[in-house]
Amino acid sequence: MTLTFHGGAKMVTGANYLLESGGEKILIDCGLHQGSNFCEKHNWENFPYNPAEISAVLITHAHIDHTGRLPKLVKDGFVGKVYSTPPTRDFAREMLLDSEHILLQDAERFRLPALYGVRDIEELMARWEGVEYHKSIKVGKSFTATFYDAGHILGSSFIVVEAENKKVIFSGDLGNSPAPIINARENLTEGATHCLVESTYGGRIHEPIKEREGVIKSLIEETIKNGGTLMIPAFAMERTQHLLFDINNLAESGRIPKIPIFLDSPLAIKLTEIYKKHSKYFNKEAQDQLRGGDAIFSFPGLKLTMTTEESKAINDVPSPKVIIAGAGMSTAGRILHHEKRYLPDPKSTLLIVGFQARGSLGRQILDGKKSGKPFNVRIHGEDVPVRCNIKAIGSFSAHADQPQLLDWIKPMKATLKKVFTVQGEEDQAMILAKKISDQFGIDAKVPDEGMAEEL
Repeated sequence: MTLTFHGGAKMVTGANYLLESGGEKILIDCGLHQGSNFCEKHNWENFPYNPAEISAVLITHAHIDHTGRLPKLVKDGFVGKVYSTPPTRDFAREMLLDSEHILLQDAERFRLPALYGVRDIEELMARWEGVEYHKSIKVGKSFTATFYDAGHILGSSFIVVEAENKKVIFSGDLGNSPAPIINARENLTEGATHCLVESTYGGRIHEPIKEREGVIKSLIEETIKNGGTLMIPAFAMERTQHLLFDINNLAESGRIPKIPIFLDSPLAIKLTEIYKKHSKYFNKEAQDQLRGGDAIFSFPGLKLTMTTEESKAINDVPSPKVIIAGAGMSTAGRILHHEKRYLPDPKSTLLIVGFQARGSLGRQILDGKKSGKPFNVRIHGEDVPVRCNIKAIGSFSAHADQPQLLDWIKPMKATLKKVFTVQGEEDQAMILAKKISDQFGIDAKVPDEGMAEEL
């Protein structure tokens, strides 16, 4: 069996792994490369394999850096099946449709043809089948696959692929458990021979999760006191729903005063509806709240702004107010308009609640804050001074930190022959690989892009 790394090697985004056995080829994930742009230019390059020769694709979860090139795969000749959990399938459809128009803008800027079109997405969805957790499926003639709960976002999975008496684990993104709404990530206790483990926070430790509601409470109170605007760039999938859940708990318990709170993201609004559809995947606490009549994603003061006109009207609402908008790394979306308006305001605050890739605007703002010097950022071709308060907290991250990653590896250590640290910047991947090797005595390495490994 041969494993080749065509993405996610020494980088966070673009997960794409080719597995070959008995002359048959399958992919695990087929993600978009992201960084300073929503979509990096090399996404337009030809795949390093023939899409027509791929018999199936297994998808760990719906985030665009794991699904974003699937329609291009179809466009370039893929005619096989795609498998994931049912929530992942539903989320991915909305996210791919939403991304399509942003990709058109990137294509125009790069002077390239469209990466894919709506017809490619619809053809992809016709090939996509939902699979429940723990149900083993035959993939082609050579492989068996089983999905387990990764605890990252609703419906997220790590995938066990078996062939040639080997059991290869693809972690996808592992969750920062316990988290609101979703169940904690599962562990695999026996039989794994090889493992690809994410390393986004491979060398870091998050703040305690219990601090999350306290941070939101304090920042809302501070925003009211200062008469400013609290901006929260948030990924439409998972981060937004967790924020709504936390704010709902604060509002329902009377721990925060009523304040205008805008969810300014059509995609996040649509995805929240899909959350409601798949409530059977919620954890016990969230299900108990639903049974008790708590809407969990709705509270006094919340306004959902679907249209452009409604989004623009937020400017007319006097501060204090809270704006949650995408994109989560400030690479595109409505958050850019709000940042352009309020980053220069010393009374306002920008709260960063997720990973910021190297080159992204969010990363530029974080790095500028660390410098301790006045700085500007460029938004829509204009220099914007950053004078507002900048706050970042890791406990909102949906990714496991180093101790959690090691806890996930530990039950498999007796049988693991090799571990590959992927989906992290090189320094984080290297730190985690060394830690795994030192702590468990397992051969752990950081793969290079395009590297092929005989398992």
